Amino acid sequence: MFAALPLAIALSALPASAQENLTEDTDQTAATAAETPGGAGSKAPSRASASPAREKSARAAVPSAAAAATKGAPGQRPASFATAFEPLAKAPRPDLALPESAVDLSAIEPEIEAPAFRSLGTGTASFYGRRFHGRRTANGERFDMNALTAAHRTLPFGSMVRVTNPSNGRSVTVRINDRGPFSRGRVIDVSRAAAKELGLIRRGHAAVELELRE
Repeated sequence: MFAALPLAIALSALPASAQENLTEDTDQTAATAAETPGGAGSKAPSRASASPAREKSARAAVPSAAAAATKGAPGQRPASFATAFEPLAKAPRPDLALPESAVDLSAIEPEIEAPAFRSLGTGTASFYGRRFHGRRTANGERFDMNALTAAHRTLPFGSMVRVTNPSNGRSVTVRINDRGPFSRGRVIDVSRAAAKELGLIRRGHAAVELELRE
């Protein structure tokens, strides 16, 4: 009785499918014993003779249970699935990485439109500097002789005017922030910095061409 206890415990730990297989094997063994000569008069097989058959079936069922455990839970992807669908390190064919219609924007030089200027005619330009440095201009700013600004009688404040000295070909663009000049025959008064660019410092005045940037 006590010898059969470990086997009973082992059988109870098996899956239901394995227990059913053992039950069928036991029934077949009993049927075979009944068909042997001697029939019902023969003695029932001893518990010792039946134990090896049951132990053999139990050993066969245990590996099946272990194999079922290694497969994982239903719906769980095997480890090989993630490996098969890992992203590629590089495109299989580099020539297919980009379509033929793709445009490399870094190779395109953006077209820079030159500012448009409208001619205002010609006239004589002069300059003003240290004597007016720091004073208020007509638009309320402090005059800075080192900035590229100018005074004009009628142009709106903030207008950008290109002044060209045709005698030397030098030009500079100034911003209108003051009113003047008030001397007869002058059309524009530029700052000392602008006069230096135009080459007016030595003479103090020169014939210039004026263009308004639109």
